[in-house]
Amino acid sequence: MNFKLSFLAIIATCTLSATASYAEDYIITSSEHKFTPQELRIPADTKVKVVIKNLNDAPMEFESYELNREKIIEPKGQATIFIGPLSAGTYQYFDEFKPESKGSIIVGDK
Repeated sequence: MNFKLSFLAIIATCTLSATASYAEDYIITSSEHKFTPQELRIPADTKVKVVIKNLNDAPMEFESYELNREKIIEPKGQATIFIGPLSAGTYQYFDEFKPESKGSIIVGDK
């Protein structure tokens, strides 16, 4: 393999590694202002991608003080957040516009 091809192979590998920094996608939906699942389980010490889908006819605001995340999601829209790596524990979230709509992300083997 010549130098140019070797260099391109290294760049491609580094690019793939940088874009695949999380293990898998997780999905949380809000329908009738209730989160599903109410308890999302993810591994500890791993960066994850969470897709939040708002199936309601009104906007919602995904809010978590513990995760330091806040995202307004339009009706029938979705948003992506990245979280972690996190230590084992339970992290609460809610809809700022409907505070009775709550859920949690459980990290680790609990």
